Amino acid sequence: MLSRTADSLFWLGRYTERAANVARGLAVASRMAGLSAELNAESDEWASLLVAAGCEQGFYEKHQEATEEKVVDFLVRDSDNPSGIIPCFAAARHNGRTVRTALTVDMWSALSDSWTRLREITPADFQGEKLHGFLEWVCERVLLFNGAAMDTMIRDEAWLFVQLGTALERADNTARLLDVKHDLLTSAQETTVLHGQWQAVLQSVSALRAYHWVYRDRLVPARIAELMILKRELPRSLAACYDRVCEALEGIAVCQGGRKGECHRMAGEMQAKLRFGRIEEILEGGLHDYLTDMIVRAAELGAEIEAFYIRA
Repeated sequence: MLSRTADSLFWLGRYTERAANVARGLAVASRMAGLSAELNAESDEWASLLVAAGCEQGFYEKHQEATEEKVVDFLVRDSDNPSGIIPCFAAARHNGRTVRTALTVDMWSALSDSWTRLREITPADFQGEKLHGFLEWVCERVLLFNGAAMDTMIRDEAWLFVQLGTALERADNTARLLDVKHDLLTSAQETTVLHGQWQAVLQSVSALRAYHWVYRDRLVPARIAELMILKRELPRSLAACYDRVCEALEGIAVCQGGRKGECHRMAGEMQAKLRFGRIEEILEGGLHDYLTDMIVRAAELGAEIEAFYIRA
């Protein structure tokens, strides 16, 4: 496979996943802001979302204060923010068109139809009471694209690079989300507001029902962290994401005659760390430090993947 083709497929997976992650983050921030209003800390939720999305610096270069209206606009349509929902779909469609013949008709239709609708979006379509409906639509469109890929794409190198990008982006998002909210998961208190915020953290990765299915008990912060970091049953857990990363990298290596590089070693190391990790040890060593390390390693792994398969 040509390196430019691999690049487009890898980033197609990353950008579509990022758009859905930002949409989920906005939906949860909106719910949590309502809860935090009781503590006079509503603006903290919007500022935290910017950190989780990796957009804090870009936002504050344009705005002085993180208000709902400004953050929503920045994370939905601002062309200066490459991680915004509409810019992500634009980048995904560009990458998809570059490798059009590698995609199925269903995948391309899901991507192209979404972009056609988003080009007509105005602030009135996603501000205020219309925000939640818009965010649900975004998540549904990404699910449609992912479902089309799962059901119709040939399991070859193209498939593996899309899956690699999706899994790595998902792992990075889960680590960032948990890191921003690590103080909620290390609190010894249990109040109504905190309970609602714990629920919101799980909802951000569609895991509230999964939590009750796995633990069959009330919400406990340590278990929430364990579910989102170590439990492979949850598709968006760090452990599940790095299983997919390793599986994709191994498949790509097979397609290329067994050739492997530093990215394979790094991915395997992170997979082993998650496979044999224990939540008690993670919490004892510091949840924030652990998650910060995972975020840094995800960035380094992404750079190594590009260096080995794309920039070489």
